Amino acid sequence: MIDTRKPRTAFITGGMSGLGKALASEYISRGASVAIFDMAINDEVLQELQAAASNSGQQVQAYVVSVTEAEALNEAVGKAVAAVGKPELAINCAGIQRADPFDVQSQADFELVVQVNLFGSRNFAAAVVPHMESGARLALVASMAGFTANYSYAAYSASKFSVIGLGRVLRLELKPKGIEVSMICPPEVDTPMVTEEAKNMHPVSRTLKDLAGTLDIDTAISGILSGLDAGKLIIVPGLKAKITYFTNRYLPDFVMNGVVDRIVVSVLNKMEKK
Repeated sequence: MIDTRKPRTAFITGGMSGLGKALASEYISRGASVAIFDMAINDEVLQELQAAASNSGQQVQAYVVSVTEAEALNEAVGKAVAAVGKPELAINCAGIQRADPFDVQSQADFELVVQVNLFGSRNFAAAVVPHMESGARLALVASMAGFTANYSYAAYSASKFSVIGLGRVLRLELKPKGIEVSMICPPEVDTPMVTEEAKNMHPVSRTLKDLAGTLDIDTAISGILSGLDAGKLIIVPGLKAKITYFTNRYLPDFVMNGVVDRIVVSVLNKMEKK
């Protein structure tokens, strides 16, 4: 019987940095053999993860592949299955962000975000699910931006709202096969992607993101692991993020829209006066 709290095998995209790396490290510490899929392999990171293996039977393998390339991803997953075994836990952490107001964002940037975040989630699920057995768990990293809109987040929110929709359908279809699905929806987490985004973040975006708060990576990982261990469908780490999630879910739209609209106007007015 599979125990996804201590899986024997975990497949993780984006495992060379950020949430992916942290999750890979945690599952290695629990005794799992881990297969990492990323655009590039950092030898130092890989060696660090391999050194964390606690028993001789554990393997930590890394594969250079983009989640946007379905055929190549299928091939890499097949190699990983042959090397470490079928995935008992599979987590798609790969994602990107291009934050610009809609009227200035290029079509190419919009499509790239959707290609990586949405199609990448689809491609990873399509690659791993045929190898998963009853009791296994598929987890897709979405975002609080998949529940709440933010200024300059047209592409990102569109992609993450869609990931949540995809995850809900997969839950319906995979449940009869005994495969569970989780959607991980963190607020802003202090990762390299967020650090880069912060350099040019729109002031309205910054103010709205502060409503859900920012988590250090250790706090985020603790909340994510707790949710995965409990087998939750929707995992929202962080108290402020949980409050934001529940208010958006249960309060009428006109209430939340009124609050957010006032914030947007206030920040834009301050920007004009500078």
